[in-house]
Amino acid sequence: MHKFLSFHWAASWGDAGVLVLRLALGAVFAMHGYQKLTQMGVEGVTGFLGGLGFPMPEVFAVLLIAAELGGGILLILGALTRLSAFVTGFVALMAFLTVHASHGFFVGGGGYEFIVLIFAACLTLLVSGAGRYSLDRLWFKL
Repeated sequence: MHKFLSFHWAASWGDAGVLVLRLALGAVFAMHGYQKLTQMGVEGVTGFLGGLGFPMPEVFAVLLIAAELGGGILLILGALTRLSAFVTGFVALMAFLTVHASHGFFVGGGGYEFIVLIFAACLTLLVSGAGRYSLDRLWFKL
């Protein structure tokens, strides 16, 4: 029982844990990007970013959709993972600063509870890389 509770057995499952994190984080970003593309459209995202005071909201709308949708798909595949984690982490940081920080902690009130976890997951993948079960490993022999 002591060996089980010490969780030494879990050390050999690190790459599986990274895979689970990549799949979950990638799905969240891909779905947000897909939602922006199909439900809000570039015009809706442009209006949203313009309302936040972003300069050149038309350009940033396209970049945001591409970062979320493309970055999410790349994270799921484990392709260009560190770059994807950096880009999506930047998106999360901007969301924190421009939307969520002023609404307090709890996500129910629009707060930053969820976005902090998203940013932490991006930072974790930026540092750890994609792990064994990834295209990065296949392509770059990492």
